[in-house]
Amino acid sequence: MEMALRAQSPLCSRDRPLLVVRPAAAATGLAQPTIGHSRFTGRRLVRCMVSSSDYPKRNARRTSAPKPKGTASRGGAKKVGESSTDEGDLGKSNGTLHSEETELEGTAGESSDVNLPGNVSSSAAKDEAETKEEADQNQLSASSSTSMDDESIDRKLDEYRGKISALASLKPEPSTIASVRGQDKPVVGVHEQEKSITGSQEHGSSIVDEPPKGRPFAEAIVGYPVKDAEEELPVSEDDVDPEVLRRRLQELADENYSVGNKCFVFPEVVKADSMIDIYLNRSMSALASEPDVLIKGAFNGWRWNSFTENLHKSELTGDWWCCKLYIPKQAYRLDFVFFNGGTVYENNNHNDFFLEIESDIDEDSFEDFLIEEKQKELERLAAEEAERKRQAEEERRREEERAAMEADRAQAKSEVEMKKEKLHQMLSSASRYSDNLWYIEPNNYRGGDRVRLYYNRSSRPLMHNNEIWMHGGYNNWIDGLSIQERLVKSHEKDGDWWYAEVTLPERALVLDWVFADGPPGNATNYDNNGRQDFHAIIPNNIPEDMFWVEEEHKIFRRLQQERREREVADRLKAENSAKMKAEMKEKTMRAFLLSQKHIVYTEPLEVRAGNTVNVLYNPSNTVLNGKPEVWFRGSFNRWTHPSGPLPPQKMVKAENGSHLQATVRVPLDAYMMDFVFSESEDGGIYDNRNGMDYHIPVSDSIAKEPPMHIVHIAVEMAPIAKVGGLGDVVTSLSRAVQDLGHNVEVILPKYDCLNLSNVKDLHYQHSFAWGGTEIKVWFGKVEDLPVYFLEPQNGMFWVGCVYGKNDESRFGFFCHSALEFLRQKGSSPDIIHCHDWSSAPVAWLYKEQYALNGLGNGRVVFTIHNLEFGAHHIGKAMAHCDKATTVSDTYSKEVAGHGAIAPHYFKFHGIRNGIDPDIWDPYTDVFIPVHYTSENVVEGKSAAKKALQQKLGLQQTDTPIVGIISRLTVQKGIHLIKHAIYRTLERNGQVVLLGSAPDPRIQGDFTNLASQLHGEYHGRVKLCLTYDEPLSHLIYAGADFILVPSIFEPCGLTQLIAMRYGSIPIVRKTGGLYDTVFDVDNDKDRALAQGLEPNGFNFEGADSSGVDYALDRAITTFYDARDWFNSLCKRVMEQDWSWNRPALDYMELYHSARKN
Repeated sequence: MEMALRAQSPLCSRDRPLLVVRPAAAATGLAQPTIGHSRFTGRRLVRCMVSSSDYPKRNARRTSAPKPKGTASRGGAKKVGESSTDEGDLGKSNGTLHSEETELEGTAGESSDVNLPGNVSSSAAKDEAETKEEADQNQLSASSSTSMDDESIDRKLDEYRGKISALASLKPEPSTIASVRGQDKPVVGVHEQEKSITGSQEHGSSIVDEPPKGRPFAEAIVGYPVKDAEEELPVSEDDVDPEVLRRRLQELADENYSVGNKCFVFPEVVKADSMIDIYLNRSMSALASEPDVLIKGAFNGWRWNSFTENLHKSELTGDWWCCKLYIPKQAYRLDFVFFNGGTVYENNNHNDFFLEIESDIDEDSFEDFLIEEKQKELERLAAEEAERKRQAEEERRREEERAAMEADRAQAKSEVEMKKEKLHQMLSSASRYSDNLWYIEPNNYRGGDRVRLYYNRSSRPLMHNNEIWMHGGYNNWIDGLSIQERLVKSHEKDGDWWYAEVTLPERALVLDWVFADGPPGNATNYDNNGRQDFHAIIPNNIPEDMFWVEEEHKIFRRLQQERREREVADRLKAENSAKMKAEMKEKTMRAFLLSQKHIVYTEPLEVRAGNTVNVLYNPSNTVLNGKPEVWFRGSFNRWTHPSGPLPPQKMVKAENGSHLQATVRVPLDAYMMDFVFSESEDGGIYDNRNGMDYHIPVSDSIAKEPPMHIVHIAVEMAPIAKVGGLGDVVTSLSRAVQDLGHNVEVILPKYDCLNLSNVKDLHYQHSFAWGGTEIKVWFGKVEDLPVYFLEPQNGMFWVGCVYGKNDESRFGFFCHSALEFLRQKGSSPDIIHCHDWSSAPVAWLYKEQYALNGLGNGRVVFTIHNLEFGAHHIGKAMAHCDKATTVSDTYSKEVAGHGAIAPHYFKFHGIRNGIDPDIWDPYTDVFIPVHYTSENVVEGKSAAKKALQQKLGLQQTDTPIVGIISRLTVQKGIHLIKHAIYRTLERNGQVVLLGSAPDPRIQGDFTNLASQLHGEYHGRVKLCLTYDEPLSHLIYAGADFILVPSIFEPCGLTQLIAMRYGSIPIVRKTGGLYDTVFDVDNDKDRALAQGLEPNGFNFEGADSSGVDYALDRAITTFYDARDWFNSLCKRVMEQDWSWNRPALDYMELYHSARKN
């Protein structure tokens, strides 16, 4: 008797993710089991086998293509130990049987029967089996047939055996199923039988932890020969007598029972996209005493479509239970166990059961199928998310509509109240006539009547005019000027009376008018009753209350119409703006991919998941120049793809002759392609892009790059705490990286001088104690960025300013408290980004105190914005950070020898700054008169120029305007600025300067210069020595040129904003100015190397001749080549100087820091 042991864990508790797709409903225990197939195989005994224990833990991915439809499925012979009838030696008997079976299968046409050690030979076994089967069938026929006699049934059986033989004519590589043998019975081809396993404690390892195991059905075949599949004949289900099917099933049941197999399937060759019946002999299993029997399984090594179905007692003789299962067309293997619905399992002695399926799919194609399924699932989730967002947006829009309607109603009510009050005040002075001045005939009139309005011209302002007009309205001019009639001389009245035929408005309570010497638009002389106008009371045609109700509805409808028109215009503008941004981003990505083309690029340029690409590499520009061999070494997803690194590939000569080539197949789940190059297969010298590696984004991937968690710790942030460019960078860089899908946060001191109007949903979150004080933590959104504000209660940041009050001590405390906040919060950012000397302490505090104390996951990136201050702090941060940057490539080279940088130059990189395209956008700018893009740049800038000239009192002439927007410091080249002003005036241009000097002496100097220039060159020059944000926007739009003659400039934003507005930059070659402005005459090749076209004028040196060289060429171009100049304005507007490209460069840097 079999004993019930407990398995490790029920299948439902396994941790392997499975897609739950249930098969067709199980059989319901009908009297006659229904076979869901139109044909079944010939005489074959289905034997249930124990899984082989030597199945590999994880199959290596094969490169074979999927088998063509109709070919045999896998599951062929595996060599194991020799067979024995002794119960303790069954593992060896499996091996002997399998080996002999392999030899038999390899001999075409000899025999498909199996030699069973300890039994008769294969031929004798066949004869004996056939004899036994005939006897069994005769016995069954005699005992069960009621509709036929024995002879008829035998004839019927013979008839269907022929069909069955034809159906099984090709020996398909048969299905396999693993099972356990019967108690105390030697079973050929079965491992040593341990007692059946039940329960929930030992079962868990068999499905997930253990690999798929087992041996094919072919090793357990006893009985009928198997022929070639080409000879298979279709047999319709209608052609098969149910009684014959039942007898065949009973035969299979009896034969499997006789050799100790506790389960079998029908049809015996299981094919994908079909139905099967699966049978379990409960009495032979661990479920013998259980009232309920269920099957739990999945496909393809427990990886897909898990299911649970009930088995029902069948009508077969014996304790056979069955259910019906659908085999999906993507299945090549069925894995399953039986259980009682609770914790008692029949799991084949921890090996589980499995069944090979004849299918067009194999492991490799199934991997692709899983990836495709994952893509569909992601698309489904994306569609659901999009629908949720759409519904949320629709709800938000409805709420806004309701709020707007309420606002319109309130405004309509307010306007009506004001009009009502004014009308009532005016009614007190209105009358039905004025003696000897005006009156109306007939005397009894109402709204809608046609009347005569009489006017006595004598002694009035119009007494000498020969033409008199009435300009009128009603209800205190509620609809403006709505009536105009010419008066004629009355010959019926004595005196100088004139009259006009007037139709009184139906809704009028008061008629309002004046008299004039001409029609509206042509009148010069008026009689307006001493500026009081004329007013006549009109008897009510409708009740006054009703009039005001109608008036309120009228105003409400007008307000709604105006609002809807604004919304439509705003929506169209937003859509156009988003489209232009997307096009610009796509253009920038293409330039990014081409930026290394002189070294490496791909064909096609855009790498798509699931496709094959060629990587082309020019070693002549790298450390591998001259090497006899170059090897490509790559992977995907930042070197984390599950398939691991690709095998090294020797590159071959490409067709173009200058590049080497390697071909790579990109997986469907790749979102990034990563590679380096080496001089040999084993490695040697590498070109790894100075430690950054080469990376190319992959589009159309079903996988997304995991978001990186980045925290900026800074003392400035635009627009809430901006002093200089540092604040702009913190905000704009964070937004750009966030737009790439990463999680970005900012930690900032909570100054008492913060501009809180730009902080959304600011609220107190919690407090923590550190440094001898309580530190309050506030949270809010700035420009859609999550920002944490730290407020020490010792008053350290309650000093009314950002800088200027014991800064080193305050900012050191802030840096330490920011790291402590992250630690106590339990946050573990990937990147901690600190800026300039003010937050430089973050670098060494993190490495010395926090890297091993709860924040070990992070890497520190340090950016130098200005080397003028805090050199000691900067040097110390350079030593401790993982990567360091400054704000342009040329500036990084200019400061390479600085004492704080030189020892650490290997980790120092130059990444230029960008501008915020939402703040600086001539298409939406509220400070300029006409919105424009590159398509109408001439019209837009012409309107802005006129507005600028008018605002500053400049002559309205078509002359070039040179704009200067700058702090007035020595660094900004103030001696060159002065010279450029005079030189522009000499060339008949105009100059506008906006800026102030922190040094009072320089400010005073420019104040005197302004007075002199405004007197000597009145109407041609204007110096505005202050800060004026709206005026700066108008200058960028209205000027033709923007001058930036800095002596040194780490990056510079002025020239970038100028180009955004279509103004041409004139700059000195230094730092970021050199990196972003390419001279139209001298820098064509340098621009082309950056994927750009020339965009301005530049000069070298720091004397007047350098300025004259650039300025003269620019002004000459304006005068002599206006069409070309206009095309240059369009060109610079179409270049992308936003944060699109710098954000990509920073992400490369962040990943490089993480890799290190």
